[in-house]
Amino acid sequence: DVKADNYAESKNSIIACINDAYQSHRYLLKSNLLTDGEKEIFRVLDEYVSNPEPTKTITNEVIFRAVKGLASCLNRYYGQKVIILLDEYDTPMQEAYVHGYWDEFTSFIRSFFNSTFKTNPYMERAIMTGITRVSKESVFSDLNNLKVITVESDEYSGVFGFSEEEVFLALDNFNLSDKKQIVKEWYDGYRFGNADVYCPWDVVNYCKDHRE
Repeated sequence: DVKADNYAESKNSIIACINDAYQSHRYLLKSNLLTDGEKEIFRVLDEYVSNPEPTKTITNEVIFRAVKGLASCLNRYYGQKVIILLDEYDTPMQEAYVHGYWDEFTSFIRSFFNSTFKTNPYMERAIMTGITRVSKESVFSDLNNLKVITVESDEYSGVFGFSEEEVFLALDNFNLSDKKQIVKEWYDGYRFGNADVYCPWDVVNYCKDHRE
């Protein structure tokens, strides 16, 4: 949800998202595994987001390392590496391009991505989603360990929707076997790689609304 018409607001929105992630793991503060410096990051982020003032600052270095730092804390707490999910990674980039602060923003986000995804030894794996194809240039020039999967890729093609077999089985279970052709005409409209799939949301709601 990072949508802003200037660089400062966009960066502040990103800080707020990072703070949300920190606050959802405040239980870490009750353990004896965190250093004083790590505990201070919780306070600094929360204070910055809660009481924004023109005179208050937070360094880029703190922002760049924040997710990596949280991953380190979680790694120690749970004894395993973390999985990082970043949805719609390209939304703030599109805003930066449209509103004319592309160069400043991409310089910032490149360093953030580098620390979060490339030089993060506490990360098991990460998934980034967006409507813009990842390019291994520009902001991703430092991330040489990316695997790009698009709607044309066969890999994972069967997991982005219900297969026809799954849909027809669901209809049978809801006593809607006579509706198979209708559902096929209405919702069999997606193709990922080599798989034809149905929209899960539409199928589930159809079964719910028409069950006997």
